[in-house]
Amino acid sequence: MRIRFLTSTPLDVSRGSGTYVGISVLAHALRELGHEIAIQTPRVHLAVYTCERLLFNRMLKPSANFDVTVGFDMDGYRIASAPGHIASLKGVIADEVRFERGLTRVTMGMQARCERLHVFRAARVLVTSRYCAARVEELYGLRQAPEIVPELIDLTHWRRLLARGPAIEWPFTVLYVGRMYRRKRIDVLLRAAAILRARIQGLSIRMVGNGPCAPALRRLSRDLKLDGVVSWLGDVSRSRLVEEYNRATVFCLPSVQEGFGIVLLEAMAAGKPIVASRAAAIPEVAPHATLVDPDNPEALAAGLESVYGSAELRYSQARQGLEWVEQFDAPRVARLFLQAVEPYAICKSV
Repeated sequence: MRIRFLTSTPLDVSRGSGTYVGISVLAHALRELGHEIAIQTPRVHLAVYTCERLLFNRMLKPSANFDVTVGFDMDGYRIASAPGHIASLKGVIADEVRFERGLTRVTMGMQARCERLHVFRAARVLVTSRYCAARVEELYGLRQAPEIVPELIDLTHWRRLLARGPAIEWPFTVLYVGRMYRRKRIDVLLRAAAILRARIQGLSIRMVGNGPCAPALRRLSRDLKLDGVVSWLGDVSRSRLVEEYNRATVFCLPSVQEGFGIVLLEAMAAGKPIVASRAAAIPEVAPHATLVDPDNPEALAAGLESVYGSAELRYSQARQGLEWVEQFDAPRVARLFLQAVEPYAICKSV
């Protein structure tokens, strides 16, 4: 099958985050299954991302050279009525915008209106979780239930990388990986660290990622006197990221808004216990994790402390995660994706 992907998400980990990872791993998995994948991205780059995204969409045209066109998130909304067009939402912009402020809220609101048009015009809508499906129906008023195709991870490749640097015993190390947005609630993790500093000797919090909230979070860390406890690593290479997973004792995701959370799959594949918020898609992606009340530093601290105090809990969660993540292996999810889009292909030649 010939499939065209439309995305204005930057095609690198540091700026595209989980959306980039999901799209690139899916494209590779489909190619491995013998399908032709073309990824169309913006040729003109502008200082304001929303302007670049709108211009990219204005320049898009339907194409008869592909059996299926898949537009990710809002991308493709102007041509979505063409035959063989699928809208694939990695998250729901109207859900994300609830947690933003100022100009970011305004520009994301514009993107959400475009995404709403996209889901109504497309032949089919795919989402990554039950949570996303519910938000699409609630916030966009979509009457036809979206089809769920989860995010994926290339376990063969991931395990090969992990094996190059086997886990090393460190003091109790908490790892966060992700963009630094308000909805990620990194401030809650910092406040939990301030609580645990006196309870856990050698506590180490390692922050991977960057984003608009990074300066304010660093100031909060200084105000909480967490120098020597929190390490700000910024954006890192894939090999460095694997090193961080290997050295971590536990992975922590305090976010209150996740359409899926590929980092949860990475932590499971690395055999790490997880402490996370009981919010959004997190409970369905990582049901075996230690889940705590969101926006509650004391609850997050208690969850982390429970993992610290129980080797049995750490082992049990690691084992369950290694088993659970198998269902998200790239070849398996790629086949689910093909089953979802094939009925809408212009030429059904799978």
